[in-house]
This record gives sequence, C-alpha cells and structure tokens, in this order.
Amino acid sequence: MLSPRLKANGRAFAHIAAFHPELVALRRDLHAHPELGFEEVYTSGRVREALKLCGVDEIHDGIGKTGVVAVIRGQKCASGKMIGLRADMDALTMAESNDFPWRSTRQGMMHGCGHDGHTAMLVGAARYLAETRNFDGTAVLIFQPGEEGFAGAKAMIDDGLFERFPVQAVYAMHNWPAMKPGTVGINSGPMMAAADRVTIEITGKGGHGAHAYLTIDPVLVAAHIITAVQSIVSRNVKPIDNAVVSLCAMNAGDLGAMSVVPGKATLVGTVRTFNPDVQELVERRLQELCSAIALGFGASAAVTFDRIYPATINTPDEAIFAGDVAESIVGAGNLVRNMEPSMGAEDFSFMLQAKPGAYLRLGQGGEGSCFLHNSRYDFNDDVLPLGSALHASLAEQAMPLQP
Repeated sequence: MLSPRLKANGRAFAHIAAFHPELVALRRDLHAHPELGFEEVYTSGRVREALKLCGVDEIHDGIGKTGVVAVIRGQKCASGKMIGLRADMDALTMAESNDFPWRSTRQGMMHGCGHDGHTAMLVGAARYLAETRNFDGTAVLIFQPGEEGFAGAKAMIDDGLFERFPVQAVYAMHNWPAMKPGTVGINSGPMMAAADRVTIEITGKGGHGAHAYLTIDPVLVAAHIITAVQSIVSRNVKPIDNAVVSLCAMNAGDLGAMSVVPGKATLVGTVRTFNPDVQELVERRLQELCSAIALGFGASAAVTFDRIYPATINTPDEAIFAGDVAESIVGAGNLVRNMEPSMGAEDFSFMLQAKPGAYLRLGQGGEGSCFLHNSRYDFNDDVLPLGSALHASLAEQAMPLQP
C-alpha cells in the first residue's frame, strides 16, 4: 500500500499506483540479486522480460555491454520529438547488514544506492507510456549499466546510443534519503561534482630505522604532502567556488617491519570540483606542491591525475521544464528548485555533455533514514509510483498531443 504521507497529482500517478505491488515485487527481486557494473546479466534479463510484458515497441540490448534500451512511440509521431529517460542498474561492492526477506543473496554485493528502485521506476514508466501513449513523439528508456565507477553512461554513448536514438533531451533522477517522500529537488546548474582520482607516488631511499640519517624517508615526505595539499583549496580556490581535496589512503612499508624505512610511499585520494577552471587549478597545484615538497627532502613525487567523471550540470531550460513537471505532480510546496549541489559524482554527466537535459532528486527518506552507500540502506518502495509518474510525465509534457 502507498504511504499516507505520499500524495501526488495527475493521471500518470493514479494509473501507475494501480500496479504498485508489481513494481515492489520487481524492485525487491532486483535487490536480492545485485550485480556489479557490466555484469548485470540477471538484471538486464529481468528488465527485458518486464519490457516485453509492458508492450513496448522495441527492445535493444547489449548497448554498452549490458545496457538495455526500450522504444515507445506515442499515439502520434508527427512532432518528430524524441526524449530520453535514464535509470542505472548496478549495485555496489559492499556487504549488506539488513535482515529483511529481500536482502542480498550475493556475498559482498548490495544495492546500497537504490539503483534497484531506479530500474523499477523506469519499468513502471514504460508500462504506463506503452498502455496510454498519450504523447506525440518517441520515448527512449535507457537502462544503464556500470554507474558505480565504471562509466557505463560513457560506454553506452561510445556504443552509439545517441546515434541510434537521437533524443533532443535526456532526463534522470536519483533517490535522496535526506529528503522526505513526496518531494523533488532540482536546480538549473551543477547537481553533482566532477570526480577525479589522484595517485601520488613518492620515491625516497630506504634503510634502517635506527640509522634514519642515511635514508630519504618517503613516509616523512608523505606526511608533509598530506598536510600541504589541504592548503590548495583554502589558499588557491576562490571562496565562492567549490572544491574538495581528500587524500584517503596511504601505502608504505611493512607493518611487520618496525625498523625498516621503506623506499617508496603511495598516496591515493580524490578531487571534487564543479568548474573546469578550478579543476585545472587543483591539478596544477598538486603537481607543483608534491614535486617541490619531495625535492626539498631529496625525494621525488610523481602525481597521476585521472579524470573519472565530469560534473553533472543541468541545462537551464530543461531544468526549468523538469521542475515545472515535478511541480504539477507534487505541488510547489514539495519542490525544491534551488537544490544544493552534492560533491558526490554521477556518470549521467556524460549524457549531459552530449545532450541537453536535467537530473532530479526524488525524496525517499527523511529524518532517521540511512543514507546512500550504508550497509543498512534500502530503497523506499512507497515512492516507486511517484518516480515512475515523474519519468512518464517528463515524456508526456515534453511531447504533448495537440488537439
């Protein structure tokens, strides 16, 4: 049953609410059978099976390895419009701590980010759109693999996604436990940060810890680098800009060798930015600081800066449109149009680099809820019809039937 706290307007929501139990069953089955990026064989199979039952016009699989695309044509296609809707399918490498019946059956894998819910919501939209076809154009539903660090969106694009399905705009949404059910958040600019991986390899001269004066200690160099790089944001980036530099892991020496100074040390971390100019600045300062600090100790430092995901930036017109669609469903009081960006990352950014579009947040938690990537996280099934209705309404209102 729907939660009494969850209220929504519109024909799409009322229609989809009628098959809410079936969406819950699909979502929980996917939760029990999590799969990692590009390994979503069971998941994509369940999606294909569900899409056939929905009566979509075309199903294309194997796009970006395990990606699936459904095509649904409206009552008319005279407008020539084509709108994309995207959901991610993969799970995380983490152990689940929940004990409900639909908990993960696969050791070390868990749907800890709600992609099971995202997939079920897009299937719900597919069923509604195929049953009603209340639009003039073509809806393209994109079930994407490998969002969690595998750049599955880029893989689908590189595999010809937008050449085969030349959408004019593309939309996606992500559940957000920090917002209560029945609410939606969006803004007209950055929604998620760029994610870059930094690897700093420090080379010194190993030796006996009792005779450290004969060594060039890379652990000492690493300690100075760890401290110094924290000055990059505070003393180089404008206060009105945003950036995070976090060195999160260090590997040096052998814990069983208390008196051996190692010859090498490696630091690994992440940089998060929204502005490409700030991204360039941080990369340059990392190179300069690490090299100079290491040189000062007689060591050397090599910095590798890998750009993993670009920033997820909504295009203004599409963000305003998506906000209007959301408002028509949840009401102005449940819509946040100036959503604060997150320093997390999202590979839908690759699609937004290729096409106009917008990324929304769907409230699903509220106070006391587990946040994403928590071992006790679970998607809130109450919001499934709302997410499906929002997907479907984006297509309907972007491609309206003319009288």
